[in-house]
Amino acid sequence: MSKDPVRIGVVGTGKRGQKLIGYLLQLDDVEITAVCDGSVSEAEIAAGMCTSSGKKKPSVFGGKKDSYRRALDSGLLDAVIIATYWDSHAEIALLAMENGIYPGIDVPAAQTVEQAWKLVETSEKTGIPCMMLENWSFRKDNLAVLNMKRLGMFGEIIHCHCAHSHNCIDHWFFDSETGEPKWQAEYLMKHNRDQYPTHAVGPVISWMDINRGDIFTEIFTMTSASRGINAYFADKFGADHPNAVTRFRQGDIVTSLLRTSSGKTLVVNNDLLLPRPYSNRWMLQGTKGIYDEEKSSIYLAGHSPQYQKWEPWQPYEDKYNHRWYQQDLSSLRGRRADFVMLRRFVDAVAVRGPVPLDVYDSAVMSAIVELSEISARENRPVPFPDFTRGRWKTNEPYFAV
Repeated sequence: MSKDPVRIGVVGTGKRGQKLIGYLLQLDDVEITAVCDGSVSEAEIAAGMCTSSGKKKPSVFGGKKDSYRRALDSGLLDAVIIATYWDSHAEIALLAMENGIYPGIDVPAAQTVEQAWKLVETSEKTGIPCMMLENWSFRKDNLAVLNMKRLGMFGEIIHCHCAHSHNCIDHWFFDSETGEPKWQAEYLMKHNRDQYPTHAVGPVISWMDINRGDIFTEIFTMTSASRGINAYFADKFGADHPNAVTRFRQGDIVTSLLRTSSGKTLVVNNDLLLPRPYSNRWMLQGTKGIYDEEKSSIYLAGHSPQYQKWEPWQPYEDKYNHRWYQQDLSSLRGRRADFVMLRRFVDAVAVRGPVPLDVYDSAVMSAIVELSEISARENRPVPFPDFTRGRWKTNEPYFAV
């Protein structure tokens, strides 16, 4: 590795951007050289985080929607973290690659299949790797499952299930005190689809060897009626509140069924608008056993102590702990997966090498957004693009090997 620090810029310095800055500041080989936001005050807060931690003050870019262009043209960056609104992720990443800068894109990387293809084509043309920052792929439990899968302990993988189940009405889509819509609420008015599939699907694509030995061939999506938002506003703000009667396009529960070339199946649920505790509902089922994250349980035929009886997951997670977690992370506040993810991203940038989740992985996860909408609208299975153009047949598993 180079002895020089990796120069990183952060575009989008709101809550998510500031969280990622907090982790980057814990990496000794990183220098945050630029921060950028449409709000100058937000960018200055981010710059203040750097100086408060004893680091140099980064250059501040802001005040305009496209201030990121000046940051990417500044010559100050080896990589950029993109934590802006969803609709600008792909645009900023494309310009970064054209400038020779590694983009680390918050999820999802793209809103359309066309954008996903542009990310793939630009990465191939420029030779600059592009990584979507899907942190749940880097969770300790998910990496332990991946280790076990690669040891053959589940046999041949047949089916998986995953979900993003998280009641987001009162903090993500609308202000809990006033009921005023936040920027994400616009998507509930305009679209009916899986708005946010990557947290669910991220770990699963490596479990199923997607892009490396297998590939999704089709997706069929159905959505439920839209009732949750109206019910929430009627209960909290009264039946005369506009959002108690406004018709939202987004269904409360979105269910997508994906099939692979080798005959595996995957069910993905998007569940963001009804009261419920948080859950990802990961499940991996093979010819020799099954793992269930929601139950925190596992069963391995011929190995588990009791026939057809669940046993606790935690001892397996400890035994098959991935090397990325074999360091002491106890001092970290918040999500350790974010730190591990950024550590791996920075390592790749430092040697100008491949990133842990590549542009093809990023494209596959993000394409579910638009494909689910098309399938639900037309009530039919929709073909899934092969972003590798056939290379999945010979690609070797890569993530976290």
